[in-house]
Amino acid sequence: MNAPQTHAGALGRIRADVQSMHAYAVQDARGLLKLDAMENPFSLPPALQAELGQRLGALALNRYPGDRGNDLKRGLAAHAGMPEGFDLMLGNGSDELISLLAIACDLPGATVMAPVPGFVMYAMSAQLQGLKFVGVPLTADFELDEAAMLADIAQEKPAIVYLAYPNNPTANLWDEAVIDRIIAAQGEQGGLVVIDEAYQPFAGKSYVGKAAQHSHVLLMRTLSKFGLAGVRLGYLMGPSALIAEIDKVRPPYNISVLNCECALFALEHADVFDSQAAQIREERARILQALGRMEAVKHWPSDANMVLIRVPDAAKTFDGMKAHGVLIKNVSRMHPLLANCLRLTVGTSDENARMMTALEASL
Repeated sequence: MNAPQTHAGALGRIRADVQSMHAYAVQDARGLLKLDAMENPFSLPPALQAELGQRLGALALNRYPGDRGNDLKRGLAAHAGMPEGFDLMLGNGSDELISLLAIACDLPGATVMAPVPGFVMYAMSAQLQGLKFVGVPLTADFELDEAAMLADIAQEKPAIVYLAYPNNPTANLWDEAVIDRIIAAQGEQGGLVVIDEAYQPFAGKSYVGKAAQHSHVLLMRTLSKFGLAGVRLGYLMGPSALIAEIDKVRPPYNISVLNCECALFALEHADVFDSQAAQIREERARILQALGRMEAVKHWPSDANMVLIRVPDAAKTFDGMKAHGVLIKNVSRMHPLLANCLRLTVGTSDENARMMTALEASL
């Protein structure tokens, strides 16, 4: 059948800024070793696959999600060590939570701020909601530019400041004292701070303990890096009064019974996922060691399951690695600070060996 012709008038009903945007790009990984999206490379052991399959098969798919979601919230709160006086809301991945925050804070003239380069959804969600986005460049070594951040907070008075801990795509944890001063400045002018801990399983630190000292700090986490990227489940923790307001814009039944049961199952077997994270951290150390022996490659410290590198020619190296069957992420055009940079995902021992061989051959 021929596709129907879209009438020009119908396209005119779609916002001009949306038409000028690029959709979130997902690379075609068919036939390639997929090391471009910071996924956990390990699947569930067969015995757990069978057990989970039985549980999912027994769910009442004919009913809307019910109280099981509250069981999951309690489980996540315990797992994360949620502070007293805080509450928790669930999202269909962190992406949905970022969108809901933009909706909830959409007052006239509202601004969202984040260091750049950073997670693209902070800017995209702001733009889609019609909010102003202010990206504050990091330093040349991808540290927070404290003076610039504080100056922009004073001038822009943002509704939300996002601080990824650790950051994507740079993979580093920023100076905690600088973060404290940014949080204080944002609190003084009456704005929110969202600490995005998506990569917490691979980092040595969390802000969860300090968050309890503030009435304007929210913590966001995801089970994607825990090992459940396909399940799409994120959660936002913060002072109960704040979470209660943001939760009002959440769509009803946004977490399916399948997502919910998978997440509960994972929490029951957290030791399996903790062991996987430990293996990934060990593999990350080996990758960093190997990169240190490559004279043509500059690399930065990592507290995530990715490593940022700079090569003489990012496009040539990316294409060469792809020709060798390895897909990584070319981030060199994301921001001027990332010129000739590539992002490597930490995989299994065998995958990493293949990746490093392909990198050496492609330089």
